[in-house]
Amino acid sequence: MRRKIPSNSALMAFEASARHGSFARAADELGLTEGAISRQIGRLEAFLGVTLFARVGNRVRLLPNGERYAAQVRESLDRLERDSRYLMGQPSDGASLDIATIPTFAARWLIPRLARFRQEHPNIIVHLAERMEPFVLAGSGFDAAIHFEHPAWTGMGTHRLLHETLVPVCHPALLGGGEGAVSLDELPRLHRRQNPDAWQRYAQETGLVLTNPAIGPRYDLHIMLIEAALAGLGVALVPRLYIETELAEGRLIAPWPDGQSISKTFCLILPEPIGLSDGPLQVFAKWLLKEARSANPTP
Repeated sequence: MRRKIPSNSALMAFEASARHGSFARAADELGLTEGAISRQIGRLEAFLGVTLFARVGNRVRLLPNGERYAAQVRESLDRLERDSRYLMGQPSDGASLDIATIPTFAARWLIPRLARFRQEHPNIIVHLAERMEPFVLAGSGFDAAIHFEHPAWTGMGTHRLLHETLVPVCHPALLGGGEGAVSLDELPRLHRRQNPDAWQRYAQETGLVLTNPAIGPRYDLHIMLIEAALAGLGVALVPRLYIETELAEGRLIAPWPDGQSISKTFCLILPEPIGLSDGPLQVFAKWLLKEARSANPTP
């Protein structure tokens, strides 16, 4: 069945005219004459059976139907351009993977290790995108996800990677250069917005006294908490796996016990078992599981 879709040239002429509010400026952008733009718009309006612009002398103004259609056309053209550029950037003798992941995990753990993957598999390009919440993997455009263990992944191929254990850390200067000279209750505490009761749970678990566990600034991401701790703004309760380098270098210190029960498990989620996955995805999955075992022999 033939699709009822206007021509690309008409849609591009319309989108440019709507964006500029002018046929003349749209013509300049597209390298056409103003008359050619006007004819394209006329053909589009005839095709749709809807008037998109009000014409007043030499000026044009989008009508309400035109404004709605312009937003939809712009989104579709942008998506088509992105998809086209994506394919243009594919290696001719290799493959690429689209992986959805949590941003801080990507920045603090995965990306620093991807150089090793590229050295071992130079013909496989790994694209990363941020997804904070679980989602339906099928039909999402992603080959796999790296996320927390969650019931939403039921039915998917779920492989445990790492256990996230939270630990309080701060800049050494916050303790006056020593560890333990100042009690945790006397220090400003930083919070993650999605886990507002973490400090209260930590105090209950460890037996440490925190007079007002909920007081302090809140941040959306763990990476923000880490940067705030590095800036000396307070004590951050963050996953130890994100700050191993800072602890080893002495830029952060952790003189308090880990919060063993305040934890989550990172998983690799595949649409099917590893053995049934496409070659490049199977290679990446096996590499990632090996990296996780090396980082944490007993996840």
